[in-house]
Amino acid sequence: MREQHVSGTRRNYNRWVANQTLEDYALRFTAKSARRWSLASVSNTALGSISFLALEAIGGAITLHYGFDNAIAAIMVVSFIIFLMGLPITYYAARYGVDIDLLSRGAGFGYIGSTITSLIYASFTFIFFALEAAIMASALELLFNLPLSIGYLVSSLIVIPLVTHGITFISRFQLWSQPLWLILQLLPFVFILWHELSAVEQWTQFKGIAPSEGEGFNMLFFGAASGVLFSLVAQIGEQVDILRFLPEQDNKNRWRWWAALLAAGPGWIVVGVMKILAGSFLVVLAINHGVVVEVADDPIQMYLIAFSYLNLSPMATLALAGIFVIICQLKINVTNAYAGSIAWSNFFSRLTHSHPGRVVWLVFNVVIALLVMELGIYDALENILGIYSSVAVAWIGALVADLVINKPLGLSPKHIEFKRAYLYDINPVGVGAMLMASILGVTSYSGELGELAQALSPYIALITAFIVSPLIAVATKGRYYIARPSPVIPASNGFAGCKVCQNEFEIEDMASCPAYGGAICSLCCSLDVRCHDQCKKDARLGDQLAGLISVILPQKLVSKMNARMLQFLGLFTLITAIIAALFLLVYLQGPELKPDIKIFLSSTLIQLFFILSIIIGVFTWLFVLANESRKFALAESQRQTELLSKEIEAHQQTDHKLQQAKETAEASNQAKSRYLTGISHELRSPLNSILGYAQLLEKDNGLSEVYEL
Repeated sequence: MREQHVSGTRRNYNRWVANQTLEDYALRFTAKSARRWSLASVSNTALGSISFLALEAIGGAITLHYGFDNAIAAIMVVSFIIFLMGLPITYYAARYGVDIDLLSRGAGFGYIGSTITSLIYASFTFIFFALEAAIMASALELLFNLPLSIGYLVSSLIVIPLVTHGITFISRFQLWSQPLWLILQLLPFVFILWHELSAVEQWTQFKGIAPSEGEGFNMLFFGAASGVLFSLVAQIGEQVDILRFLPEQDNKNRWRWWAALLAAGPGWIVVGVMKILAGSFLVVLAINHGVVVEVADDPIQMYLIAFSYLNLSPMATLALAGIFVIICQLKINVTNAYAGSIAWSNFFSRLTHSHPGRVVWLVFNVVIALLVMELGIYDALENILGIYSSVAVAWIGALVADLVINKPLGLSPKHIEFKRAYLYDINPVGVGAMLMASILGVTSYSGELGELAQALSPYIALITAFIVSPLIAVATKGRYYIARPSPVIPASNGFAGCKVCQNEFEIEDMASCPAYGGAICSLCCSLDVRCHDQCKKDARLGDQLAGLISVILPQKLVSKMNARMLQFLGLFTLITAIIAALFLLVYLQGPELKPDIKIFLSSTLIQLFFILSIIIGVFTWLFVLANESRKFALAESQRQTELLSKEIEAHQQTDHKLQQAKETAEASNQAKSRYLTGISHELRSPLNSILGYAQLLEKDNGLSEVYEL
């Protein structure tokens, strides 16, 4: 295959992308040379994000609504499941130096399939960023009488400069703030237990405000509380984004490496449980102190009551509570913003084949969170997290199932392959398991399968993912993990040069590229748009969709469908499915509405959906035609380039033959010259001898006379 020549501008990234202090390996393997922090420093940075007060808010909300017994049961069960699920994820991520997105690529989702998981993960980061910033804005309102809308803006913008330099600055910030946070976190509980130990008994006897037919454990309440808690399962992604910087494991640091991994990886939920329990305890304490139910689960209200036990002045109590809330929210939101910037970078790089830099997506993530705050996310906390949990559990469940079931059984490769050049665009193992689990989980949550299924929807999604993933892997025989074998790439001291950007990277980050005739780094491979995935036949999204349709639909119908129609159907189905999911989310936000109002809302949404479907269909068709025109223009350009290349090659061959003929003629002329020179020499030698003798005879008269005689 002819090597493609890349222009100079294509070889250079902008300044932000080229600076890894800003970029922090957002789209590539975390280089071994970059893992220069100590085990303690990395684990401390990862654990610093566990300060978020949404944990207290969640603990307070589920206890307030469902009572102590149901809340504690849900907390223990869900926390244990989250710990078990986080263990294999953090191990593989730390071992192979990949973030949660690259891990999803190689563990059952494929190159394009992991785009969906990037969107789920990005949604987690801005939802929780908005929740934490809303809590911080409440504190600013109490401290400085700052309006909430302005507080939202301040709480969002203050995070950006703290995150621009990635883990380099985040690590310092977490290290500096950790002692102060820990003191303020524990201090009020010491005074509460010292002055009012009976508060614990009041907490354990709290029944909740939700109406119940009986006392004690209630399966429906347990399931509803679990649904809110399961939304925290995606937090393991933020832990992984930090833990990928752990130094490599060796014989010297083996035990310390495992300790750091367990503490800062799945161990985050251990600290998280303590904070959830703290929120559960404080909400009851706040109610007993006269705080109204509507705001009792607001962390600032909880800690105002908690710090009041220090017997300080009201102003000092307010200041301590405000400072504590601000520190907590900054510690978590730097991690939320950082993780969101990585997730959006991965998402848009595959859709647009462009990467302006992680810092751009950092600002983008913060702006989305700001808009979500202005829409009042905190007021709909329970509903939003309940719906999100089914999708998040489906993703993480499918990922863990591949790591702990498919890999040990040999149904998937032992290593984590994350490079575009070697992956199928869609791996049905992870994508199929996640979609089936999500559909079943959301359907259950909507109440279509009964009250019990509605309450246990995240458990249904989790079990579905664990069952479906190995079944699909067995059915497909694991063929959709690796698109082509990985050839050996020549390396010098573990590094190889990239043909596109001309930089050197560690060999784990390099792939063999036939289009460019050499090695290419994973980032250049991800962003390239001109190779059209020449290296992996039948592994591209279009090829896979065509193969799927040929299996599902009758052959006569498939033969009549062209690529244009297939592309239209695929895009139209995808966009309308997203719109339908959004409308369903809006519909599910009103469980307390009267039946007649709910019927009116559903009919309105259905009508609006069909109207939007018509508009979507028109614009999708226009997009498909425009895209097809672009492809035709590109194909024509490539054809003309090919013809020009052939003409140039023909001229080069003609010139080469002319040069050869010229050289042959010159060689012949030189041979003739040598021949004539030789003949001339042979003729001149005897003639010169005769002439010499004649001249001697003329000069020697005596000799002439002798001859005459």
